Amino acid sequence: MSSISLCIPAFNAAKYLPRLLQSALNQKIPFDEIIVYDDASTDNTAEIAKQYGATVIYGKINKGCAHGKNTMALASKSSWVHFHDADDELLPNFTTVTKKWIDTPLCPDIVLLNFEYKDGVTHEILGYPNYNRAKLIENTEKFVIENKLVNFAILCKDKFNAIGGFNTDPDVLYNEDRAFYSKAIVNRLSFDYESEVTCINYRQNESMSNSNLLKCCWAHYHVSEYLKNYFGQIYYREIAACYWENATQSAACKDWTLVRKNIESARRLKSFAPPKEKTLFTTVCKLNPFAAFWLREKMIRLFKPYLRRG
Repeated sequence: MSSISLCIPAFNAAKYLPRLLQSALNQKIPFDEIIVYDDASTDNTAEIAKQYGATVIYGKINKGCAHGKNTMALASKSSWVHFHDADDELLPNFTTVTKKWIDTPLCPDIVLLNFEYKDGVTHEILGYPNYNRAKLIENTEKFVIENKLVNFAILCKDKFNAIGGFNTDPDVLYNEDRAFYSKAIVNRLSFDYESEVTCINYRQNESMSNSNLLKCCWAHYHVSEYLKNYFGQIYYREIAACYWENATQSAACKDWTLVRKNIESARRLKSFAPPKEKTLFTTVCKLNPFAAFWLREKMIRLFKPYLRRG
């Protein structure tokens, strides 16, 4: 029988940990191990983790989630690991569902999990990813490039450690999930998908991504560069679309240097306008892409300022 560890990277997470750890204890089949990496917290994160029976690994210096996850995977005694953000939650069926996968002899290296996306304040359900399993199986590389994949997955620990785990390069720190899955397809790890909902992902206004939108854009650009180096000749359209999307987000953050870099990278892949855009914007973009993004952003801020934070 295979075993699974719940691994929680935590920094000043005392506010959220009780909810997650209680949901871990509510599983019909217990986790074989629960590990919390305390990333040099200044609150009582470690004490709360111990109260719920978790093994605590202490980080002396704050190094971020990627480092914490890698450290926990190396320390884990289980054959499978699941990383879970401290401010999210598990449903009671999590281990029941995932055990069916890991006890299967031909289980893939990574099983993506379906989850409920919910507002952290109102608890309004915002949606579900509901990944297309057929497309994932048909062309895993293309699927990973085209889709936003987040932390919800179970991973074969030995395969995870063999490829070096998460990328700890500071350039991709704020796009760590995409960086990891990109690394996984480069190293030909196998994927599958579980459609039954097993987790809750809460939208938090103070989350790392929401609080650092521009840093996320820069990290996204660097991950796209990584993908381009490995797959640019095969999936040039899909990777170019990533650059165009990031150019839009970078313009919203008013970082015109990054807008230009995304445009230049997309054009090197022989893509001269974003796909699925309105005809007028596409036409202007083909003539002068930087001007197209600059003008559109000016119009948004002039006529629809509520769409922008600052």
